[in-house]
Amino acid sequence: MSNAPTVSTPRRAAVLFILVTVVLDMLSFGIIIPVLPKLVEEFFSGDTAQAAMFYGLMGTAWAVMQFFGSPIQGALSDRFGRRPIVLLSNLGLGLDYIVMALAPTVSWLFLGRAISGLASSSFSTAGAYIADVTPAEHRAAAFGKIGMAFGIGFILGPALGGWLGEIDPRLPFWGAAALSLVNACYGFFVLPESLAPEKRMAFSWKRANPVGSLVLLRSHHELFGLAAVAFFGYLAHTVLPNVSVLYMGYRYGWGTATVGLTLAGVGVAVMIVQGGLIRPVTARLGLRTTLLVGLLSGTIGFSAYGLAPEGWIFCLAIPVMAFWGLAGPAGQALMSRRVSSSEQGQLQGAMASLNGLTGLIGPALFTQSFAHFIGPSAAWHLPGMPFLLAALMMLSAAAIAWWATHPGRSAIRDLEPGVK
Repeated sequence: MSNAPTVSTPRRAAVLFILVTVVLDMLSFGIIIPVLPKLVEEFFSGDTAQAAMFYGLMGTAWAVMQFFGSPIQGALSDRFGRRPIVLLSNLGLGLDYIVMALAPTVSWLFLGRAISGLASSSFSTAGAYIADVTPAEHRAAAFGKIGMAFGIGFILGPALGGWLGEIDPRLPFWGAAALSLVNACYGFFVLPESLAPEKRMAFSWKRANPVGSLVLLRSHHELFGLAAVAFFGYLAHTVLPNVSVLYMGYRYGWGTATVGLTLAGVGVAVMIVQGGLIRPVTARLGLRTTLLVGLLSGTIGFSAYGLAPEGWIFCLAIPVMAFWGLAGPAGQALMSRRVSSSEQGQLQGAMASLNGLTGLIGPALFTQSFAHFIGPSAAWHLPGMPFLLAALMMLSAAAIAWWATHPGRSAIRDLEPGVK
């Protein structure tokens, strides 16, 4: 790994390499989305409420591993470079998906999901990689390209997973394993290192533990409000992987293939917004307004998901929801400008820990609320309650973002178009 090409590789090629890595990673992740909840449901003999509760526990286990593992991986990437972390992540995920494909009991499936939380570090490392090779003024567009790569993977992954799941519910796990291992091979031979040796930082357990990594978000007062916005955004997002598949099947009667195609439609919408609109929108509106528009779009989209009585109405909300994708790159761009090049990995590790922290809360919160509001003891039968809770979180995030980035109180001067 130490003989890999370094940052002398042209910047555009380096960004392309990491985007391909993200596409392949998201493909492997997306393939299992339509089938994992259904596989859990099979272990519980079709009891959706019980399956939802256990699936929530699986999500919590995944988040626990992310919470403790991500800051270590971020600090290691600041010390040894981004490339080895990406390669080890992909190799670990590939082996873990094989374990999940062979899982004879729901306990083995639970174990595999927990290990995948520890192994899936390449998403946050990709953010640090992009920050390494992209000038500050272009980072919003570059982070948007990562979102587009996510979208491409999310288009093909769930659709392919839904199709493979119709053949055999275990087959998507084998496909995910193959993609992750191919990604590891691709990275080994092609992916260059982005962090020059002179910009690396000594490893420290103080920065590598979850609490220590989150201190960075307090050390720059401009980051604190944006971190709170990210916290609510991450928390709201956990409703999608933990509830949406079960929700679509329960409320609309959709099968695996239909769910996979619907999720592919979500990926198309996200790809269009983050791949094609981030640059012109931020150039026209500025980062602050772009962030607020994205958060309000998420509020409307989640509300529509939760209230839609018919599947076609749910689908009409997908384009509105896609504009939530404006918020992430704008927020990341603002945050990345507030730290040095040697702290980019720590920042991404801190954000991954924050994401992991919300993952400790979100899966149980949303799956338990879903199970309660479809259960016999519910005073109101309201299966869309998890999405309505997510909408409330997004509205809270928008209010915090408006307050934290207000030009009258913020030291961030690059919030509006033309302001350098």
